[in-house]
Amino acid sequence: MSMQTLNAALVLVLGPLALASACGATDAKNGGNARQSPANFSEQVSRGAEVYAAHCGSCHGKGGAGTASAPALGGPKALPLEPPSGAAVRKSQFVTVADVATFVVQNMPGDAPGSLSEDDYFAVLAFVLQANGIDLGQKKLDSALATSLTIPRD
Repeated sequence: MSMQTLNAALVLVLGPLALASACGATDAKNGGNARQSPANFSEQVSRGAEVYAAHCGSCHGKGGAGTASAPALGGPKALPLEPPSGAAVRKSQFVTVADVATFVVQNMPGDAPGSLSEDDYFAVLAFVLQANGIDLGQKKLDSALATSLTIPRD
């Protein structure tokens, strides 16, 4: 997939989320009040841990360890390039963080795909990246940065 095609796919997938955020979307967990957007990767990781626990942990296990029903998100076998054989949902490669972002927005949480805010999706991705040894320092993970980040492989 070319970078232009990937960027176009991200705009189609994440664009409505960005619009909802810009238009004052609220967070039901926060009593309907808009949450402040995380300012950097560290803040995203903290928020991502909360969002992960609320929306992802029941399937993917505590801290992303994986379960019998969902793959691990952290560790040496996490985020493989090719979809695992027999994968029920994933059919595409994970080359960049943007590939993961596109998949996650389209398919997760499993019981309500696309239901999280853009900030929450990127926060969960930041949490997962940190679980895989990636630290972006003071940068903020967003769609532009995600296209430039390759998933590390051993």
